[in-house]
Parts: sequence; C-alpha cells; structure tokens
Amino acid sequence: MNNYGLVSIISPCYNCGDFIAQTIQSVIDQTYDNWELLIVDDCSTDDSAKIVSGFDDSRIKYHKLEKNSGAAIARNLALKMAKGRWIAFLDCDDLWDTEKLERQLAFMNENSAAFSYTNYREIDPRGIVLSKRITGPKRISRTGMLSYCWPGCLTVMYDAEKIGLLQIPSIRKNNDYALWLMASAKADCRLLDETLASYRKRPGSISNSSYLKLIKWHYMLFRQVLGAGTVKSLFLTALNLVCGTYKKLVY
Repeated sequence: MNNYGLVSIISPCYNCGDFIAQTIQSVIDQTYDNWELLIVDDCSTDDSAKIVSGFDDSRIKYHKLEKNSGAAIARNLALKMAKGRWIAFLDCDDLWDTEKLERQLAFMNENSAAFSYTNYREIDPRGIVLSKRITGPKRISRTGMLSYCWPGCLTVMYDAEKIGLLQIPSIRKNNDYALWLMASAKADCRLLDETLASYRKRPGSISNSSYLKLIKWHYMLFRQVLGAGTVKSLFLTALNLVCGTYKKLVY
C-alpha cells in the first residue's frame, strides 16, 4: 500500500454518545492507517468524552471547547490543529467504509486532484440503509459549487498544500458548504464514483428541515461568507433550491 502522507480527519462532536464509538471504529478499521482523528467536542452533555477516552490509540486527539460555540468553531479549531497534508471530514455520527481513505487518496494521486468527494449512502439512527447511493457531478467548478452543495461532508478530502488553511465565519448552519465554496475557489472538486461512506439521518439535521429554514440558512450563508448583496444572495438561494430538486431527480 502506498503512503501518501498523513490524513487529518476533522470531526466536530456534540452529544454523539450513541454513535461516536462506531464512527471512531470505522476510522480505526481503515486500510490506510497514516491518519490522525481530531475530535473537537462542542460541550457535549452526554458521555461522548468517556467513550472517546476508552479508545487507546495515540492517533485519536480529543479537545473539548470551554463553551458551546457551534460546529463552525469546532471545525475551525480542528483545522488549525491539523498536521496532515490531506484534510478529510467525518462527523461523529457518520461512518466510513474500510477502504475509503485508501481509495480516495489513490484517486486524487492518479488524477492530480486537490479537492475530491465520493458517493455515500444514507442510514437511519439504527444503521438501516435508506438509500444505496447519493452522488453528484463528475467535476464541480466554482460556479457549480455556488449553484448547490453537491458533496456530502463525510466524503470530502482536500490537499492542504494546494488549498491552504481554511477558516469559516461562525455560522450555525451550512458551515461545511462554506468550506467547499472556499476550496472551490482554488480547485475544482472531482468525484470518485464509488460509495464509500454512510450518512446517518437524524431528527434536526439540515436534510430534514423545512424549505423555509433552508432558504433562511442559504441566504445567510451567501450574505455572511461571500459578502454578496441582497439580490445576488436571493438569486443563489433560489438556484440552490432548483439544483436541489434536480439532484433528487438525477442523482
């Protein structure tokens, strides 16, 4: 197996005690073992910290925030802590297939890709598969990323040597999309057309939210992250809703 360098895995955590052990185990089980798992706990009130401490693996680094600050702050801190060339993302209730890192690193190396994503499946809180594959365009330009948040967060990886350190504003929702918008300004996002991860749909997730909430969060994203004016922000929000419908029909 090739050694492509250290992968830093960014994992914000908030009250994931029911799932975090499975998430950590899916990282430990990776066929590519040169990684560090950076878990930043946003002041969980459950037993997440105790569960993490039960794993005796020096590659797992746990940090708890002093106050509840949101996923954006947690991700920003983990990104600052990261020592790896490659940055990957995995929320503490999602899962990776065992060859996810190995397959994606090989794909990026073979295609000289600085930014990539893979397909994923959806599972419910019990781990039952809801959909076999969710995918997207083969290549996403900056314009394409503005039209919709195509990549699933748990599938994204980028080359920090080419993309650089990314930091996002303290927005409560869509902060992963903000990262992809920043990264896409430096490199197109390439699709590895393989299903290599499982996204756990839980009550309260963005995917389960009403259209009114989605409109509000997208509008605020374009206003706060891009600094776009009212008209442009409304246009991009409308475009996202249209492309979201298109994705459900085509992908």
